[in-house]
Amino acid sequence: MQNSYILSIKQIQKAKKKVCLSNGADFVLYNKEVRTYNLEEGMEITEELYNQLLEEIYIPRATKRAMFLLEKMDRSEAQLRDKLHAAGYPTEAIDAAIEYVYKYHYLDDERLAKSYIRFYQDTRSRNRIKQDLMKKGISKDVIESSMEEEYTNSQSELIRKLLQKRHYNPDEATYEERAKMYRFLMGRGFTSSDISKVMKGGDLDLYD
Repeated sequence: MQNSYILSIKQIQKAKKKVCLSNGADFVLYNKEVRTYNLEEGMEITEELYNQLLEEIYIPRATKRAMFLLEKMDRSEAQLRDKLHAAGYPTEAIDAAIEYVYKYHYLDDERLAKSYIRFYQDTRSRNRIKQDLMKKGISKDVIESSMEEEYTNSQSELIRKLLQKRHYNPDEATYEERAKMYRFLMGRGFTSSDISKVMKGGDLDLYD
């Protein structure tokens, strides 16, 4: 980071202040920390001081926060980065925290993907699960390899089970009931062809 200057120091919470820098690399500190480092408006933030703040405050704090977030629930790297960024941690501190949790296996996108697949494969289609994992920021390669290992359901068989669960009878269903069920299954990510085949009876007997 090149040297910059403090444009302003704003009170954002009772115990916290936001230090706004001329280069846009703003950060948040507790009131006591602002006093400890003698930060004032117009003051130059040298690379040496910035690195000191990173090492003494932000990297330890971001790492602790990352571990806390992962203890509450599994998250992807992208989700964790978003959480830490929203909390106001500098990019360098976020990178260091991510490196730490990967090193000690607190963070594992593949583990998260496989766990998610195992949990939802009995209620969601292959496509829907892929979409869900992509929204979590998991890479396509990790998703594909995890699906190959973990997803075992036949799409037609899964539709059949969902229809049974919702007491759908193709011989007695009204147009409105068929349309409602069709929308429900589309929302779960099933293809139109798979839905139509099973809902019409297709190659499966819903009530065998």
